[in-house]
Parts: sequence; structure tokens; C-alpha cells
Amino acid sequence: MASYSLALPDRRALPTVRPAVLASTAFMAFIALAVVAPGLLAGQSPLEVHLGDSFQGPSAAHLFGTDQSGRDVFARVVHGAPESVLIGLGATALALAIATVLGLASGLGPRAVDAVITRLLEVLFAFPGLLLALLFVAIFGTGTSTEIVAVALGSAPGYARMIRGQVLAVKGSGYVESSRALGHRPTRTVGRTILPNAMRPLVVLGTLGVGQSIVWASSLSFLGLGVAPPAPEWGAMLNAGRDYIQQAWWLDFFPGAVIVAFTLSATALGRYLQQRLEGRLDA
Repeated sequence: MASYSLALPDRRALPTVRPAVLASTAFMAFIALAVVAPGLLAGQSPLEVHLGDSFQGPSAAHLFGTDQSGRDVFARVVHGAPESVLIGLGATALALAIATVLGLASGLGPRAVDAVITRLLEVLFAFPGLLLALLFVAIFGTGTSTEIVAVALGSAPGYARMIRGQVLAVKGSGYVESSRALGHRPTRTVGRTILPNAMRPLVVLGTLGVGQSIVWASSLSFLGLGVAPPAPEWGAMLNAGRDYIQQAWWLDFFPGAVIVAFTLSATALGRYLQQRLEGRLDA
């Protein structure tokens, strides 16, 4: 009688997921729920004032304590997620859009256009990105929309230079030459061949850029140039709590911890995504 054995897959051939990636995924799922339905995580109002409950430390009733107005800090952190994440996503998307236009025009345009855009990027690189954002806010005023544009302008030059380099590398490849030899229109060659291949590395950089954008936006709010209080934005909460840091450390600790955790989680997931795209499934 023939015997059959069940061959189990080699565990070494299966992709392994690091604990940091799992923890980052869980934290991002929490933030996503806070963005979509903050009321499910924190039923208390982030703006309701209870002066009798001011400066209460972390407890079962108030996980992150209360602020100088008796507002629940946990509720403010949770309800501040939609605006903070919106600024990060909006600034990153706008920066990538600006960078795509500049990178394509520089990489595919005439030499004169390439020279002008290259010099412009070099001038912008002479200033730190956060300094450009501060300058923009100082000129056009504060607000969520202004903050998104300011952070986007600060981070767009780096993306633009990378897209330009990718376009220059891709447009001389064999598959682009084949597309031209087949008589495809230039717009089709750019849209279906050059742009997808040139933008592939930015998928990972965009993930990392969201965390950076939130840090920059929080920095602007911390300096009083972002979202106006009493809005529960993470950077604005840091700005409001710094005057009471000696008597109520939790006012700055928990919003700051969430910003750090978001940035680290975005970085971990971005690195993992990069390894997956490169075929290193064992990372």
C-alpha cells in the first residue's frame, strides 16, 4: 500500500514580520479609528470646560489627566487625531503633486527649463524646510490650510529632486525606447511608462513623509503659528501645556508621546513596505 506524507512548508521560506511592524500596525489602526470615529474611543467632549476638575493627574477616570480648564487630555488627543493626520496627509499629498510637476518638467523638458528648475531647487535647498514653512506662515497667516501649504512647500524640493533623478534614469531605458518605437504618443509614454516607474520609490517616501509632515505641523503649532486654540491639535496642545509643565507634566507628555509614536510607526511601516517592494520578504 502506498503511503503519503503531508509536506509542510519550510518556515524559513515564509515571510516574517517584526514585532515593531506589528506594534506599528496596531497603533496606526488605533489612529485610523480615532480619525474616522473619535467618539467611539473617547466619549467626552474635547472642548467642554470643567474648572473643578483642572490639573487632575492620570487616573481611571481620566487616562491622560486633565488640563488647566478641566478638559480630558485623552479625549483631546483622540479628537485631535483627525485634524493632525489631515494636515500630515494633505501636506504630503500636496508636496508630492508639486514635486511631480517640477520633476517631470525638469527631467523631460528642454535644457533651459531643466536649468531653471534645478537652480530653483538648489536655492530652496539652501534653506531648511521648516524655515521655509515658517516664512510662508509668517507671510500668509495661520490656519489649517496655510499650515498644509507651508509644510508641503518645505518638503516638496526633496521629492522633486528625487523624481527628476528617477525620470532621467527611466527615460533612457529600453522599455521607454520600445514604447516610442511602437509609435505611442508622448503623453501615453509618460503616463503609462515613465511616470509609474519614476514614482515607485516615492510610495515609500510618501509613507515616511506623513510622519515628518506631522512633526513639522506640530512644530508650527507649538510656536503659535499653526491651528489656533482651543482646537485639540497635537502641536497646539504642546504649546498650551508648556506653561504648566512643572505642575502638570502629562499635558505635554501624552501629546508628545503620540507624535513620536506616530512618526516611529510611519517609519517602521515605510521601511517594511520598502523591503517588501524590493522582494526582501524575510525582513
